[in-house]
Amino acid sequence: MSDVTRAEVAVVACAELFRGDGEIVVSPMGLIPSLGARLARATFEPDLLLTNGEAYLVSDGVVEGWLPFRKMLDTVVPHGKRHVVMGANQIDRHGNQNISAIGDHERPKKQLLGMRGSPGNTVNHRTSYWVPRHSRRVFVNEVDVVAGIGFERARQAGVQRFHDLHRVVTNLGVLELRPEGIRLLSVHPGVSVDEVVENTTFELDTSSAVESRLPSPEELHLLRTVIDPKATRDKEF
Repeated sequence: MSDVTRAEVAVVACAELFRGDGEIVVSPMGLIPSLGARLARATFEPDLLLTNGEAYLVSDGVVEGWLPFRKMLDTVVPHGKRHVVMGANQIDRHGNQNISAIGDHERPKKQLLGMRGSPGNTVNHRTSYWVPRHSRRVFVNEVDVVAGIGFERARQAGVQRFHDLHRVVTNLGVLELRPEGIRLLSVHPGVSVDEVVENTTFELDTSSAVESRLPSPEELHLLRTVIDPKATRDKEF
């Protein structure tokens, strides 16, 4: 499958985020994570529950159930029954995430989304991240503003019960978030370990990095003909 694109490898990497999750609600934010969630559901994780972002559980546009925000916030979000994939303008070596502002919070150089649901997401259930442009501007020693809660802050605040930082998928590879340091799990085909290291400010554990897996023939067929026939995935690359 020499014609497999980097975008398709990233979609598969995002699908792999949900492997083993079983019957939980998943909230993939962004195009590539959303395609990955749909691919996972169509193949190795058929029990995943996807929402339309408002009140319905859906499968490829077909409504399967009703889940309004109140029910989501009361019964799903605070009990570890959700896996969210968020974006990140900054991630630091402690696992903290920033989508709020760049620079001093009182007088930021750049205003971003704000805290949004990052604090609640990171302390209540499994959280992963999608970063379409892996660079030293994103992977920093210390985030300017803590929106998503990292390992040490979760420990200090006593909110570790459902705190479950998982992985980061980028355009270069896949990283695992761990209290003892971030580990490079894989690099996408055509990317070297050195390239990832050069684009990361802090030290990575690269001792067990492998090449990200390619989509299977079935996955490639589903992605190209059913899930994303218009190849919208390529727009992020």
